[in-house]
Amino acid sequence: MGKLKDNLIVKLFLGVIIGLIVGLTASKGVITVIVTAKYIFGQIIFYCVPLVIIGFISPAIIKMRSNASKMLGAALAISYVSSVGAATFSAISGYSIIPHLSISNNAEGLKELPEILFKLDIPPIMTVMTALVTAIIIGLATAWTNSDLVEKLFDQFQNITLSIVSRIVIPILPFFVGTTFAALAYEGGITKQLPIFLIVILIVIVGHLIWLALLYLIGGAISKKNPIEVIRHYGPAYLTAIGTMSSAATLPVSLKCAHKSKVLRKDMVDFAVPLCANIHLCGSVLTEVFFVMTVSKVVYGTLPPVSSMIQFIILLGIFAIGAPGVPGGTVMASLGLITSILGFNDSAIALVLTIFALQDSFGTACNVTGDGAITLMLTGLVERNPYFKHEETIEA
Repeated sequence: MGKLKDNLIVKLFLGVIIGLIVGLTASKGVITVIVTAKYIFGQIIFYCVPLVIIGFISPAIIKMRSNASKMLGAALAISYVSSVGAATFSAISGYSIIPHLSISNNAEGLKELPEILFKLDIPPIMTVMTALVTAIIIGLATAWTNSDLVEKLFDQFQNITLSIVSRIVIPILPFFVGTTFAALAYEGGITKQLPIFLIVILIVIVGHLIWLALLYLIGGAISKKNPIEVIRHYGPAYLTAIGTMSSAATLPVSLKCAHKSKVLRKDMVDFAVPLCANIHLCGSVLTEVFFVMTVSKVVYGTLPPVSSMIQFIILLGIFAIGAPGVPGGTVMASLGLITSILGFNDSAIALVLTIFALQDSFGTACNVTGDGAITLMLTGLVERNPYFKHEETIEA
């Protein structure tokens, strides 16, 4: 019973269930308190995210020494190919399935959430992207110059970060998830809008599972290791991502899950998982492509031309690498593409944002779980490919 009570996935499930019940039954006054608590929890979590990124990525890059640049390039290339591949798969499915669906855009308005009681703003010391670039640059420069003192400093900083994750972030995550679902239930996002797009959302979720299966099969083939030994540990991370709708906020749990796998190298986990949380958004890309095609059919009565979708997919893969790992980060970063390439007007964009928000949690869960497959691929590359084993002489 004690183990069950301390199990993170059990706590997250309870957070979801209790949050839904409270959100459906609470008065405006209670929801005001809940929304305020949700805001504060979110501020604490997102403050810690840049620290986690620097605390894990920099030491991991330093430990890779001469292979650091190679592994960074490999991670970027694999993430881009995964995103473009997921988008292409989604587009092909969209052209095959959407013409046979009857989807209405008659979505009712949501109940407005009350204003929070007070704002306890805790701005991060830097943005997620700044932290990512800082971690990469410092890690590479330290490896190039063989700075032993800085390496020891980052080793200790990593231990500090682990303590922050285990003592602060992980304990408040179930409360953040619970308050998030309470807010969704109160405003009607679950009970009103979901039935309208239920068929489309279910199709997209099936697409997520298919793409994850493909990624893990490829990861197993490259590494010659059992991919099940990785994915079976990702349950808490998947559920956390559903609750937080953010790869960045899920990062502490993702690291904890990946470290449980016996087939992933520890240095690859510390390097790839924080990095991919910000550059590998295959689930969000797959979702966005299918949804923009659906909205095009709903609003304009036709699917986008194939030539426009090809251009959209190629550029979306680049935008996904630079998109922040926060709720709705991918679709917000690509709004310029939606308007310029697909020619969507304001009403079409609003519909895309609405349907994307309804399933953003599942797209994020796909992103996070897919990071385990990318880590498995990189583990295979560094262990089996002579190019990544080769030690180069680096001159100061």
